[in-house]
This record gives sequence, structure tokens and C-alpha cells, in this order.
Amino acid sequence: MRIIRGRFGRRKLLSNPGDVTRPITDRVKESMFEYVEDELQGARVADIFAGTGTIGLESLSRGAHSIVFFERDRKAMELLKKNVESLGVEDETLCWATDVMKTSFRPKNCEGMTPFDFVFFDPPYRMVEDIVPGRLLFKSLERLARVDVTSEQASLIFRTPKRAVFHLPEVWKLERKLDYSRMEVHWFRKQSNSPDDKQSEASEPGQKEDSLNL
Repeated sequence: MRIIRGRFGRRKLLSNPGDVTRPITDRVKESMFEYVEDELQGARVADIFAGTGTIGLESLSRGAHSIVFFERDRKAMELLKKNVESLGVEDETLCWATDVMKTSFRPKNCEGMTPFDFVFFDPPYRMVEDIVPGRLLFKSLERLARVDVTSEQASLIFRTPKRAVFHLPEVWKLERKLDYSRMEVHWFRKQSNSPDDKQSEASEPGQKEDSLNL
């Protein structure tokens, strides 16, 4: 794995083979960042289910202010810390070994890194269809929307397998879906007030969809 562009462009990153880190190809990553890069400038970013940090570190390379990484897997966290050290960005990052199902999303000793303006949310694919009201991951997304955790109109980028069925809390409104050959990337926007419409975000009017056969 490597960083594609920005101040760390072409720098190689350690990766953890297997299902834990769900590697994303350079072509898909480049396409995704074409849509989000403008909003990343100066943003305080959360990389949730960070793996070895390829998305968060790409964000930092392209202009993000800071990154807080959330990752529970011990091996992935070990490699993530090595990647952060190799780039010399310890002062701009925080690696938090925490359980996303239970965390407050409010780490200590990270002044200036919260509330988050931009969130990458990349759970293992097997967990995606378990995002329904009442389940732990759904409740995590509710906590993530709290005013002391994410800023007003914060963005959330959520990667899923093709045609996955899930239901995010209503405070997260779908703005765009990027459709790749084997996966989908959903861009949600935090609303100031939860909408009264109880429909799934997947059927919200005005949704933009882009089919990208990469």
C-alpha cells in the first residue's frame, strides 16, 4: 500500500494482509478522494476501523489538519503506529486502540483534533448489515453524531459491499453514492436536526449516484 498524492505522495505504507484491513485499491482510493479532497482542507478527521491507516494518512497528505485513528486489532494498530512514525506525523495524529462498539469517540489529550469535521467509517463487511436500530453499531453512529464529537454538517464516508442493506440513524443524510464494481462508497452529511421522514437514507430524494467501474 502507498500514499498516492500530496506531501507524502508515493510513500509506502505497511499493510496487514487479510480481512482485518480490507485493503482499497489505488484506483478506487484516487477516485474517492477526487470527490472529498476539497472538504478535507484543514479538517479534523476521524478514521474509524482504521486498519493500518491508509485512508487517514492519505487525508493528512492531502491537506487534513489532524487524524484520530480508531482501531481495535492489535496487529493492525502496531503497523498503524509504525506508519505514523515513518511519516513523522505523531503530532498531527492520535492512534486510539478502542472498541468502536463501546467508545465515546472522545479521546483524551487531543486538543484541537475534535470535534471531527470529516469521518471515514469502514467496518468489516460482515458487520454492515447489522447496522439497524437497536444494534451496537447503530448506537455507535448515534454517539458519533453528538455535538461534542462531530461538528455541524460533518461528513461521513462509509464503504460497503455491493448492494448491502443497512440503516443509519436519521441524523446522517445520504448525499451521494459512488458505485464501484465490487463496493459502494456512501457520503452522508450530518443534519442539525433529525428529519421527520422515517424512510431509509437509501431512498432519500435528491441522492446522487455515480457508477464507476473500477
